[in-house]
Amino acid sequence: MARGQLRIYLGAAPGVGKTYAMLQEGARRSQRGADVVIGVVETHGRQQTIGQLGDLELVPRRSIAYRGTVLDEMDVEAIVARRPAICLVDELAHTNAPGSRNEKRWQDVDELLEAGIEVISTVNIQHLESIHDVVERITGATQREVIPDAIVRSADQIHLVDQTPEALRRRMAHGNIYGADRVDAALANYFRIGNLAALRELALMWVADQVEEGLQSYRERHEISEGWETRERIVVAITGAPSGDQVIRRAARLAARVRGELLGVRVRSVDGLAAKETPSLESQKQLLAALGGRYREVASGDVAKTLVDVARAANATQIVLGSSRRSRWNELVAGSVINDVIRLSGHIDILVISTETPDDPRPRLVRPAMPNRVDTLSTRRRVIAWVLAFAIPIVLTALIHYLGRGMGFPSDLLIFLSGCVAVATVGGLAPALVCAVGSSLLLNWYFTEPFYTFTIAEPENLLALVVFVVVAGVVGLLVSRAARQAAEAARARGEAETLAAMAAMSNAIDDPLPAMLNQVRQALGASGASFLQRPPDGAWAVVISDGVDPPSSPESARSSAPIDDDSMIALSGEGLTGADAEVLEAFCAQISTVLHQQDLRREAAAAQQLSEVNDLRAALLAAVSHDLRTPLAAIKASASSLRQTDIEWPAEVRAEFVETIEVQTDRLTDLVSNLLGMSRIQAGAVRLNRRPAGVDEIVAASIAGLDVRGVEIDIDIADDLPQWDVDPDLAERVIANLVDNAVKWSPHDRSVRITAASTGRDVTLLVVDHGPGIPRERREQVFEPFQRLGDGTVGGTGLGLAVAKGLTNLLGGRLDIDDTPGGGTTMVLRLAAVPNDVPSPIVVAT
Repeated sequence: MARGQLRIYLGAAPGVGKTYAMLQEGARRSQRGADVVIGVVETHGRQQTIGQLGDLELVPRRSIAYRGTVLDEMDVEAIVARRPAICLVDELAHTNAPGSRNEKRWQDVDELLEAGIEVISTVNIQHLESIHDVVERITGATQREVIPDAIVRSADQIHLVDQTPEALRRRMAHGNIYGADRVDAALANYFRIGNLAALRELALMWVADQVEEGLQSYRERHEISEGWETRERIVVAITGAPSGDQVIRRAARLAARVRGELLGVRVRSVDGLAAKETPSLESQKQLLAALGGRYREVASGDVAKTLVDVARAANATQIVLGSSRRSRWNELVAGSVINDVIRLSGHIDILVISTETPDDPRPRLVRPAMPNRVDTLSTRRRVIAWVLAFAIPIVLTALIHYLGRGMGFPSDLLIFLSGCVAVATVGGLAPALVCAVGSSLLLNWYFTEPFYTFTIAEPENLLALVVFVVVAGVVGLLVSRAARQAAEAARARGEAETLAAMAAMSNAIDDPLPAMLNQVRQALGASGASFLQRPPDGAWAVVISDGVDPPSSPESARSSAPIDDDSMIALSGEGLTGADAEVLEAFCAQISTVLHQQDLRREAAAAQQLSEVNDLRAALLAAVSHDLRTPLAAIKASASSLRQTDIEWPAEVRAEFVETIEVQTDRLTDLVSNLLGMSRIQAGAVRLNRRPAGVDEIVAASIAGLDVRGVEIDIDIADDLPQWDVDPDLAERVIANLVDNAVKWSPHDRSVRITAASTGRDVTLLVVDHGPGIPRERREQVFEPFQRLGDGTVGGTGLGLAVAKGLTNLLGGRLDIDDTPGGGTTMVLRLAAVPNDVPSPIVVAT
């Protein structure tokens, strides 16, 4: 029996219409005469989805008892016995109830497919195993039901059900996804614009990868070698040459212009003599990554063929190469990679970038400076090599002379050559040459006719001895060069790692100089190191030291390098080589950069503090001039009226005076409280007393003494919410300011709604009003001190939200602004929930 086909409708988020599309597909297939049944469908009470059920046959579910409740799951056995042509199965990632036939619904679907039944199913992108952790970081919601990517990838067809974030939020606001009681919390949490946009991009990228894999598979099955220009992909050759940055940037501009992909390829030699990596190679890798390209390194002896093969495998449309700077004679002898790539490229376009500069109009040969020799072989290894160079020829001569005299000259020659190769492997060129010369003399004396003379009768024997010496010398030369290059590469890698570690320290540690000095000393093998500074017209003084007997002045140091005019690094121990001196200068340049950054940070912090103090002083004066004077004037007028003895005020008027005094006093109290809170936040003098506290308790306390001005407060907070891990007094102040702000801007015929929900590790509180709302471009401004929006008819100093924002940051939470469906503002307060393993209240003072 042929296996059934699997078709999946993939969505970026709940509510995009996967189930609706699946039912529409089932109805169309049924109308065309196919035998279609519904194995399981989850409508979630959505009327539009329910309307699509129509006349489709629904296979009854199987009831499973579990812990006193009855759960309904898809009846796989009944469907297999019914043997429809097509079965609709919703929510492919669903976990079945304990006691079911299979643990996961996708396993049920696999049984249906094995029975030859075609299955149409649905799944959301957040359920895929390779993506669900990314979705959790984006949305903050833990996803417990996951499905292996391989199951979805094995589908015969995958349909992406797509909706823009704005359209999906409109569906949510209209009640087409969740009930009215869940709309506000959903829009403020999972269904935020940023979350939905990120989920949509993940879904589009995942489906695009599937399309790319399908296209590649099709080309392989049909043996199509030439690239198809379905998407621009540009391959740039990376060599580490100084002009490589220019080539990479040009390739990146081409890729950005056509919205294509950029792939950097370096072909590394495999002949055992790896070329020395230039200092610019690592920087070119970083440049490629910064420009959005991917890096790939391939080992091969044929650069041109490998480059073209990689481009074809990646379905590339262009290969970008830098122009050659070698002489014509060099190209004639060694060949041209560019010409070879052009000859092998086929349908791939080749772009050769000129790397000439105005200061260097023509390629020219530059003789490199001779680097300092690196001691590549240990003393012990050299001693062993020299001993073997003298001992091996003598030992081999004795063995052959007494044990194998009849082997013949060619065999003797090969045995001696093996000994010379062994010496070359241990000690390099010089011992190998000595061994080869000594072996050739012994071969000539003992084993070349006429024997026991240095005369050679046969010309062939003379040629063999000459070749013998040359081969032994070449092997020794190659071993020496390979060892030297390996040592230089190790040294360069160590220096690069040290510089990288120093760069990381400068960003990760408040005072990185001691650790950086230690890195310098260890990298250069010095016994002691000092960071010296001198004041104007003063003597050098040790600021930081490391190691044993660090120098106290430049005169007592074996090596030193200046950082600037008034500071330097001094080292004790053995003197430095030329290469070490260059490395020390690089370290000093890095330290100079760190010192400069520290100075800039100190200056910026001082300037920022002065600016904030000035702004706060100016705003405070503006607030005092109006917002303090107005309630004081009202209190003064009411008190003066009550003290008048010549007028007999009626009881109701006297009560009105007293009420005015109370209201304006409360207003002054709130104003002074916010001013004090703002000043404490600015001065960093707020102390936290953390302990677990119930959300409902904090909300009740925060609005208990609040003047709500006749606006109704609707509180909807579940009893089973996790507790907040906060300072309750500060949390009360935050919520009181948020509710007070909502009351100020709410119409008297609309209530202010307070609701809360658990969102992963946080508990989110929503304060919802139906006022005029806050424009998106001004949302950050309302959190600044003394900022008031609107026409000025609503009172206040503009400190309430600033204090709420500052206290929320101190509590380690987040305060955001969102739109209220139908108009208005929703304040979204996120504070950490108490971990499950916290047994008792915890008090933390900072």
